[in-house]
Amino acid sequence: MSKSFLQIHPKDNVLAALQDLSKGALIDHNGEHFELATNVSAKHKFTISELSVNDEIIMYGALVGKATQPIAQGAAITTENVVHASSEYAVGKEKLLWSAPDVTRWKDKTFNGYHRADGSVGTANYWLVIPMVFCENRNVEVMKSALLKSLGYYTTSDFIVDTETLVSRYKKGASEDELMEAKIIQGPDEIIQNRLFPNVDGIKFLTHEGGCGGFRLDSETLCNLFAGYITNPNVAGATILSLGCQNAEVKNVLKGIEARDPNFSKPLYILEQQKSESERHFIEEAVKKTFIGLIEANKIERAPASLGHLTLGLECGASDGFSGISANPALGYASDLLVALGGTTILSEFPELNGVEQELINRCATENEAKKFADLMDSYSARAVALGSAFANNPSPGNIKDGLITDAIKSAGAAKKGGTSPVTQVLDYTEKSTRKGLNLLCTPGNDVESTTGLAGSGCNVIAFTTGLGTPTGNPIAPVIKMSSNNTLTDRMPDIIDFSTGSIITGEDTIETKGAELLDYIIKVASGEVVTAAVRLGQEDFIPWKRGISL
Repeated sequence: MSKSFLQIHPKDNVLAALQDLSKGALIDHNGEHFELATNVSAKHKFTISELSVNDEIIMYGALVGKATQPIAQGAAITTENVVHASSEYAVGKEKLLWSAPDVTRWKDKTFNGYHRADGSVGTANYWLVIPMVFCENRNVEVMKSALLKSLGYYTTSDFIVDTETLVSRYKKGASEDELMEAKIIQGPDEIIQNRLFPNVDGIKFLTHEGGCGGFRLDSETLCNLFAGYITNPNVAGATILSLGCQNAEVKNVLKGIEARDPNFSKPLYILEQQKSESERHFIEEAVKKTFIGLIEANKIERAPASLGHLTLGLECGASDGFSGISANPALGYASDLLVALGGTTILSEFPELNGVEQELINRCATENEAKKFADLMDSYSARAVALGSAFANNPSPGNIKDGLITDAIKSAGAAKKGGTSPVTQVLDYTEKSTRKGLNLLCTPGNDVESTTGLAGSGCNVIAFTTGLGTPTGNPIAPVIKMSSNNTLTDRMPDIIDFSTGSIITGEDTIETKGAELLDYIIKVASGEVVTAAVRLGQEDFIPWKRGISL
């Protein structure tokens, strides 16, 4: 029989309900017996003892809130009786020692990936079409309509409907019976066979609303983001469309590429519309050069690579009260396994690290990295306050409804995605990861802006935990959608790849699910499994605007 509640950390003074509990239910915890003072919904928390005003709420062993009114023993904590609170932090405190997990099971494991000239290995092989400014979005859309279908790329489903066959038969006078006999559905295998370039996984079009008219820092960030995408190991080459007069200058993209890969050798075609004979000729040249680039990209085939070539993004979105108990710690264990195998993992979403800063500072391998993390957190928090907000406003209505009532509760659970390994590098937005091990990347808590940044910093696969369900994906990094609970897995099977609900029901442990997840990641990296986000064409790309619009 599964447990009905859980104490996440020995220091916690609240318990997490694993199922709906009714007022008056008897709670037996550590030899103490008491009745619930209120109804407590699954995923929500209730007090172990009576609390007074300003008493601290401890979860995951960390300060996550304070009582705003007396709370009875066995009462649910809510936004009505608890307010966000988090601990102070400082650089220079004790360092945490790490015991790496046993990775004997994977020490000789490899994945089949696309080897690049710089030594990196992709889990996919994509061609990019990039507009330097929103003015070029229309031309990009023309290229998209011209290239995808004719080259055999379909991104919105796991099958295609060939209506043209019906049209052709109708024009030839086919009867109703003959129309009904026509085969017009093609499945995934047939779709791949129809590709002109079978070794190219797709052409990705990074349309956006920036590049000019805004704060110059945003244009510089956009250029660095493009440089990160072009040099990402999942990318074979790119076509860049520039208007010619925008703030986001091509020279800054080239500068960013050189900084990331001084010996850059991927095919890269740059076209400027204001130097073109006409829009027609401009698009024609772009299509032809892209086609030539695809010929080159198709020459690359998958080959074995060590797991140390994996760079795994650690992301969460539409989280619930189970995320920090099942999906996030399971991903954290998989992160520790990959780090122990010589790989890289990147934890993002700085607003969702509020309250666990000291733990992460203590895990930083050097004082410089610890200081950089603290400075980035301080700066981000100050900017949020200056704009009339704060990290405390981070939980969404969906988060709150499902048990994450303060930002610190959300953060303490979200940080579990980073496991327990040392932090080897701290990155600002668009900076490239250059050190193996766990990295911290400054991004917003916004799912798409964060996943966009993870791919820009070098992730070749992303694991994305969710408790409520979200269709978020990325253009170049396959996104593995992980469910925190069985209800979500059953309700939205079309978008969920991997379920950790069995941790909640007691059939699995964090360790067994984390190990299973690593095996799944290896299959995705090898192209053996196509994630739901890739199959459904969920290719979200939203650069983070850090400044103001002018």
